[in-house]
Amino acid sequence: MTALTDKTVHEEPKSPAPRGRARRKRATALAGGDKLVLGLMLGIPTLFHVLLVWLPSLGSVALSFSSWDGIGGFEDIKWVGVQNYVDIFTHYPRFWPALQHNLIWLVFLLVVPTTAGLFLAVLLDRKLRFGAVYQSALYLPMVLSLALVGFIWQLIYQPEQGLLNNLLGTADSDPTNWLGDPKINIYAVLVAAAWRHTGYIMLLYLAGLKSVDPALKEAAALDGANSFQTFTKVTFPVLKPVNIVVLVVTVIEALRAFDIVYVINKGRNGLELLSVLVTDNIIGESSRIGWGSALAVILLLISLGFIITYLYQVFSKENRA
Repeated sequence: MTALTDKTVHEEPKSPAPRGRARRKRATALAGGDKLVLGLMLGIPTLFHVLLVWLPSLGSVALSFSSWDGIGGFEDIKWVGVQNYVDIFTHYPRFWPALQHNLIWLVFLLVVPTTAGLFLAVLLDRKLRFGAVYQSALYLPMVLSLALVGFIWQLIYQPEQGLLNNLLGTADSDPTNWLGDPKINIYAVLVAAAWRHTGYIMLLYLAGLKSVDPALKEAAALDGANSFQTFTKVTFPVLKPVNIVVLVVTVIEALRAFDIVYVINKGRNGLELLSVLVTDNIIGESSRIGWGSALAVILLLISLGFIITYLYQVFSKENRA
C-alpha cells in the first residue's frame, strides 16, 4: 500500500504545454481566405507600381537610345545608340541653362527652406501658446499645388499692382519686373517655392523632435550644456533619420519642379528646367520622344546620384562606428 502511494505521489502529471503550443501554432496560421486577402492587398499595389512606375521608367531608358516621333508602331523606331545624349550635351543650347537652374533650385531648397523649417520646428517644439494655430498656418502653403502657388505669387510680383513693389514704394516710379527679368526671375520663383516647401520640412523636423527622448536633454543639462550645445551635440544627431528623409524629399522636390515655372512663362526666359525640356520634347511640337526620354534619364541619374552618395556616406559612417 505504501509503495503504491509513493508511486502515485511521485508520478508526474502530463504537461499540457505541447497541446497549448500546438493550439497557438494553429491560431497564428493564416486561413485560406486570409491568405487571399493578404495576397490581394500586396499584389494589387505591387502590380500597379510595376505598371505605372517601373515599366514606364524602363521604357524611357530604352527609348532614350532611339529616334522616334511617337507616330506609328514600334517598328518605326530607329535605334541611334548614345547619339541623343551626345547631341543633348553638345548641340542643345537650352540644356545647360536648365541643368544650372535645377542645381540652383536644389541648393536653394537644401539651404533656405531646410534651415527655416528646422528653426520653426525647434520653436514650436517648446510648446508655445497657440502652437497648433502656428503649425496649421505655416503648413497651409503645402496644401496648395505648385500651379496655384505660381498664380498667387504672380499677383505679388506684378510690376505695378503687385504687393511687393507697392511695399517697396517702387510701383509708380521704377517698378521691378520680378518675373520678366531673366537675371532675377529664377530667384523670385525660388522664394515662392521655398514658401511652400518650408512648412513641409518644419512638420518633418517637428515629428522628429517629438520623438527625442527627454532623458537625453536632461542628462545634457545636468552636465552643464546650454540650449545650443544640447541641440547640436544631443538633439540634432538623433535626427539623422529625419535628415535622410528631408534630403530625399528636397532632392525630389527640386528636380521635379515644373508646375510653377510653366504657369508663369512656360519655363522660358530664364526659368528653364529639365522637366520643362522633357515635356517640350515629348508632348510639344517637336515630338522627339528619344530626346525627351534621354533628358528624363539624365534627370533620374542626377537625383539618384545625390541620394545614393549621401546614403552611402551616412551608412558607411554608421558601420565604422
